[in-house]
Amino acid sequence: MAGFQEDLFYSREHTWVRVDGNIATVGVSDYAQEKLGELYSVELPRTDAEVEQDEPFGVIESSKSVAELISPVSGEVIGVNEDIVDDIGVINSDPYGAGWLIMVELRDLDELNNLLDAEEYREYVGEEAAIEE
Repeated sequence: MAGFQEDLFYSREHTWVRVDGNIATVGVSDYAQEKLGELYSVELPRTDAEVEQDEPFGVIESSKSVAELISPVSGEVIGVNEDIVDDIGVINSDPYGAGWLIMVELRDLDELNNLLDAEEYREYVGEEAAIEE
């Protein structure tokens, strides 16, 4: 069963955001990594790249599919988790911690209003799971 962290924002594309001032750390939700299964590779943007809310910023490949990573926020990439390139399994084992993907300097804090809190995301995931059954 997927876990949800109360201090995060979530996108409907199954990424999460942890905000500290105007810096956002972005990762894949526990629900998403469960659905993807064993991960094989991830392609992430370079530092200094621009990302746009609701636009692709990378690709993740798993035993079940290849999926675009959709950015939950807009801004400049100021950090990329190089550790997951060597050990992608950490996304499966610790999606909200060591399995983070990128850090973004936010361009517009108001974009966070477009995201879901943990309770809203839990409900959204429940509805999505019900549709798939």
